[in-house]
Amino acid sequence: MPDAVILAARRTPFATRGRRLADVPVEHLAAPVLRAVVADAAIDVPIADVTLGNCRGPGGNPARVATLASGLDPRIPGVTIDRQCASGLAAVVSAVTGIRAGDDRVHLAGGAESASTAPLRSTADRVHDRAPFAPDGFDDPDMTVAADDLAARFGISRGRQDAQAERSHRRAIAARDARRFDAEIVAIGSLRADDAIGAALPVLSRLRPLHPGGTVTAATATRVSDGAAAVLVAPVGAREGRPGLLVRDTTAVGCDPALPGLGAAFAVDDLLQRQGVELGGIGAIEIVEAFAPQMLAICDHLGIVEHGPRLCADGGALALGHPWGASGAAAVVRLFSRLIRGGAPAGTLGVAAVSAGGGIGVAMLVEVVR
Repeated sequence: MPDAVILAARRTPFATRGRRLADVPVEHLAAPVLRAVVADAAIDVPIADVTLGNCRGPGGNPARVATLASGLDPRIPGVTIDRQCASGLAAVVSAVTGIRAGDDRVHLAGGAESASTAPLRSTADRVHDRAPFAPDGFDDPDMTVAADDLAARFGISRGRQDAQAERSHRRAIAARDARRFDAEIVAIGSLRADDAIGAALPVLSRLRPLHPGGTVTAATATRVSDGAAAVLVAPVGAREGRPGLLVRDTTAVGCDPALPGLGAAFAVDDLLQRQGVELGGIGAIEIVEAFAPQMLAICDHLGIVEHGPRLCADGGALALGHPWGASGAAAVVRLFSRLIRGGAPAGTLGVAAVSAGGGIGVAMLVEVVR
C-alpha cells in the first residue's frame, strides 16, 4: 500500500461569526488557502482532486466552487464531505485513502466554513439552524447541552473548565506574540490573526452558565467562527527530500450520540491500538477543543495531562475559534507547524483528532520525515 505524506499546510485567520469575515463566502475563504498550499509545496505533480469538509454551507459542492475560485485547473473536480465538526479531518483522510489506493497524483484536502453566511433550514412547522445529528429514538442534544452533560456525568467542575479556557488563551497569546502562527496563516483582506485570542480572559470567572443548571459558559464553549484550512497530500515517492508528515494511520469511529464529545477519545484509542503505539510515545497532540469539559473528559479518558506541553501547545479552539467544517483540518495544520516548521526530529509522532455531532470521532497518526 503506497504511503501518503503531507507536504504543505495553511489556514486562514479564524474570525468570530458575524465579525471580520462575515461578508466572505465559503469559496473565497478556501480559495486563497488552496493557492498558498500549492505554492508552498512547489511540486510538479498533477492535482487529482480537491476535497473539502463543510457542514453548514450553501450546498452546490463548495469544494468545486472553491477550486474554480482559486484559479486551479478547471479539470480538477472537487468534492465536499460532511462529517459535521470532523469534516475537515475526514477530507484529509479521504485524500490519504486515494493515495493509498494507488493514485500517484497529489490531493488538496481540508475544510471551509462560513458560519456567518450559513443558511437556515426550514420544515413545515419551523425554521432551525441545523439538521438532526440522530434520528427519532436517539438522544440528539445540542452540542452545548451535550458538553454540560459530559461535565455532570464525569464531575468536571466549573473551576477546572475555566482553568482550561484560561490556559488555551494564554498559550495562544504566547504563540501569537512569538509569531508562531505567521507561517501557517493566509491573510484574508486586512485580517491576519485570529480575532478571539485573549478575548475571554477579562471576564472568564464572571460569566454565567449558558443553560440553567449547567456549568458551560460563553468562555468555556468555543466561539463559532469563519475560516478555512487545507493541506497538500502526496505519494511519498513525490516527496524528493522535502520534510513532511508521513500519515501512519487514520480511523473513524462512532459512539453514543448523547455524549458526542467523547468521539475523539475513542478514535485515538482505536488508532493507537491498531498501530501498537503508546500514548506516551506521541510528541504532539492536537484535539479540537470545542468545549472545555469535552477536552477535559477526553484527557481523563486517555490519561493526557491537560496542562502538559504536548496537548495544543499553542492554544486550542477555545482561543483560536471553531469554524466547524474546517477545524479538523486546522488540527493537522497545527501539527504541521509544531512538528515541521518547529523543527521536530525525524520519527517524532503526532496525533490530530476531533469529535463530531451524532457521536463520531476521527483521528490521524503522523510521523515526521526529513
